[in-house]
Amino acid sequence: MTTLREILNFLGSETQFKLFGATLDSTIEKPSNLCENNSVPFLIFWVNDKNVDKIKSVRTGIVISPQIIELDSFNGAIILCDRPRKAFMDVVRKFFYEDHQTHTASCIGQGNFIDDDVKIGDRVRIGHNNVIHKGTIISDDVSIGSNNTIGGVGFGYELDENGEYELVPHIGGVVIERKVEIGNNNCIDRAVLGNTIIGENCKIDNLVHIAHGVKLGNHSLVIANSMIAGSVSIGERCWIAPSTSIINSCTIGSDSMTGIGSVVLKSVDDFTLVAGVPAKKLRDLCVE
Repeated sequence: MTTLREILNFLGSETQFKLFGATLDSTIEKPSNLCENNSVPFLIFWVNDKNVDKIKSVRTGIVISPQIIELDSFNGAIILCDRPRKAFMDVVRKFFYEDHQTHTASCIGQGNFIDDDVKIGDRVRIGHNNVIHKGTIISDDVSIGSNNTIGGVGFGYELDENGEYELVPHIGGVVIERKVEIGNNNCIDRAVLGNTIIGENCKIDNLVHIAHGVKLGNHSLVIANSMIAGSVSIGERCWIAPSTSIINSCTIGSDSMTGIGSVVLKSVDDFTLVAGVPAKKLRDLCVE
């Protein structure tokens, strides 16, 4: 629990606000979603420009909002903020969330199989029922959910002299760099040679397949049901939308995006949005 005064001090001395029955010493119990019939006073939540009018139907709370509107039957306060979602996230992390990264010890759940020759850094959090194969390197401050297979053998076959498929040996590894977050039910395959690399601060959603030898650039996001085939290179700060499929050996330039359900068959330039089946360029993205 915290107070409105503490939150305002945390957000900065120039933070603007308006009181509607709350006081600076009002106690805030916990965060909440936008609930119209809150029975608990002074929950904290946020709105954006698209749903700011919904505040009018809420009875009580501390709202982080991009604008202050006049309210008649509201018991709480509005905090003015240009980026309300970011401010809400910062407040939750500061006052209502125990971050595993503040601890030096790693935390490993139940039912995990961690092979020999796996290296795990500090403040790593691993959920339940994961399989992590040899040759995997997990750097500091990484979070891994449950039911993932990391470092397994990828899909690569060659015909032998009898016309039968033989598996190509995979003798590489997987490197997961700092502050990566991996959801649940993902497969990240080890490389044939070298390493599959998940760059620093990448975020991977649930039900994602990352094949052997993929290079995922720093600060990129890969969303649910995506399939990234072998030897794909993805630049930094990319957004790979839900259910995207990327053909093997393709290059996705930095600061690029795919649309939902895209099938990417050709390389994509930097700062480019592609979408469709097959994916085509829709437009250039802004260079900041």
